[in-house]
Amino acid sequence: MNVAAMAVVVGLALLACPRVEASPRETLRERLAERIQGRTERAAPDTPQPGTTIPYGSDPLQRLDVWPAQGRQPAPLVMFVHGGGWKRGSKDSATSRWAPTYFPRQGYVYAAIDYRLVPAATVEQQGEDVALALKALLDRAREFGIDRERVVLMGHSAGAHLVALVGTDEQYLRSAGLGFADVEGVIAIDGAAYDAPAQIRAAGRMGLQTYTQAFGSDPARQRALSPTYNAGAPNAPAFLLLYVQRPDGVRQAEALGRALEAAGTAVEFGSFPGTGLRGHAQINRELGNPDYVATAVVNAWLEKLMGR
Repeated sequence: MNVAAMAVVVGLALLACPRVEASPRETLRERLAERIQGRTERAAPDTPQPGTTIPYGSDPLQRLDVWPAQGRQPAPLVMFVHGGGWKRGSKDSATSRWAPTYFPRQGYVYAAIDYRLVPAATVEQQGEDVALALKALLDRAREFGIDRERVVLMGHSAGAHLVALVGTDEQYLRSAGLGFADVEGVIAIDGAAYDAPAQIRAAGRMGLQTYTQAFGSDPARQRALSPTYNAGAPNAPAFLLLYVQRPDGVRQAEALGRALEAAGTAVEFGSFPGTGLRGHAQINRELGNPDYVATAVVNAWLEKLMGR
């Protein structure tokens, strides 16, 4: 039994388009998610100051933070992409306060990026930003102590969609002078738009405006921005798909996993307790907490992938 599957047993044995204004109910829902995101069951450590903050483009949002690995270098890189419905959030607010401490202690260089947001930018440009951020880090690999051969992209929610998109459609990496050979793995955490047309069809009124704003109304564009549609080989070599018990998140992760497996791409799953917005926020904010079950699953998957 693989590590992610074991976590299921152990832990559960138990989207440029014209600007669309959010409805008051949608805004309330998203603000509630942000408030939940800021809570913790156990006090998280203060986020340490990054070793370096660097720009990777000319836009003020094209910036990233880097925390150096503790111990032996060069070290593998884990680069995190935040969520926020493609239109809000930041590397400072929509992230785990545990991760910048936990991953460096485990021997990883940890980076968290901001990126341009909808509607000022398109989802396509956001995918390019993920690739540009990675290029900026790899260009300074010696300075940051990064092992260029061991790189993982990790994202939550909209960020999970973006890292999965970059990991299944090589045009984004190529736009930055990179390719799938520069990414060893992808960790997608509780995303729900890997198949944008299906997500839009199933969305309630509160979510529909967010998805339409991100992915537009053209079915061809929606498919082009869907990792599930792009998952025919080649892809990044390995994926870890994590999710809580939200029906759309489970459904979307399982469908992406099937598409990746059909293409011969290594994929593992991690299913964890938690429902609704609270569960969606918890898996993000608690990742890196040694007491949270998903942390051990991610660490074991990384160790296996990196051959450590």
